Amino acid sequence: MGAVMSTNEAVQRNKTFVENIYRKGPFEGHAFMVLPVFQRAVDHPDYFFTTSDKPVANWVPDIVENYARHAKFNEAVADHSVPCARMTTGTHIYAAAFGCEANCYPDSPPCAVPLVRTALEADKLKKPDIWKSPSLYRVFELADALRKELGSDVFLGPPDMQSGFDTAALVWDKTGFLCAMADEHESGAVRRLVARCAALFKEFLVELRREFPNCCPSHYPPIWTPPGMAPWLSNDECGAFGVEMFESFCLPELIDLAETFGGLGMHCCADADHQFESFKQIPNLYALNRVPPANRDTSPTAFLPLLQAFSGPDDPVLALVTPAVDTVRFLLENAGKATRFIFVRPNSTPEEAREWLDGCREAARAGLS
Repeated sequence: MGAVMSTNEAVQRNKTFVENIYRKGPFEGHAFMVLPVFQRAVDHPDYFFTTSDKPVANWVPDIVENYARHAKFNEAVADHSVPCARMTTGTHIYAAAFGCEANCYPDSPPCAVPLVRTALEADKLKKPDIWKSPSLYRVFELADALRKELGSDVFLGPPDMQSGFDTAALVWDKTGFLCAMADEHESGAVRRLVARCAALFKEFLVELRREFPNCCPSHYPPIWTPPGMAPWLSNDECGAFGVEMFESFCLPELIDLAETFGGLGMHCCADADHQFESFKQIPNLYALNRVPPANRDTSPTAFLPLLQAFSGPDDPVLALVTPAVDTVRFLLENAGKATRFIFVRPNSTPEEAREWLDGCREAARAGLS
């Protein structure tokens, strides 16, 4: 089943089209992707596979069903998406490896409970062993089970990807962590914990990419990205402090990852417009997903700072979750001519998908791109 789904003509055409956008080939248009209503991990009888000790095989049927649903949906609506077998997790998985417990909620993914509250406690933590950390090694077990079920040609969607800094901010109680960053006597402990979290994340990435070369980088938005592209991570804590602290505590890790893997993709839902110029220091930042914070302007104008910062020929592809056609039209009208977009509409019925795609394509044909 998997081999047939992943090699049909439409999917191959979409792969070529989307990869051209990421690789900055000759401009052929923007991508419009629609995702169906998937079975949610929170509704699985055993909840999330990273918080359970039950066999990962229990989660394979639901992931296979979501993969098949996406393949059928893609064929019906003729968008630019490519189906992936997605291994959804919570943000907790790296913090859990350090020993954090996971809070489990009935209607949302698990999240990490802080483990330490002082610099002294933080310094006692050691970098975990991936293969002794269930929240991490079970990702490999599930990926292997999916590969056996669907075939090695099927694309896998990654687990949650958190920067080492973001993980450190989960491991250390947030208030104390932020205060320690500003304390000359405790900031060293922050740097040391961030370094251990970053080393764990980097090691995990190396092993996952080596073992599963068909695993796509982007965990959010949950879309196909060429597996050979560099990792695509969350950078969500950077809105809580200024540029100087970002460049001191966060940027070195992001630059190191980009230099190691040949670039970086990034998701950011923080109130972080003030960090955009610093983002530009990341070598080959090839993709950026920006989610304007909900406590700010939720109209299309919330994207203006993004467009002003990233509209040049060397700037990243903007992969944006934009359910409203009016937002797509606004972005096309106001972006620089060199901007490459991937627009994503999630949780859609076929009828909603066709209406959205028609509206988006009409905006593009009107010469707004």
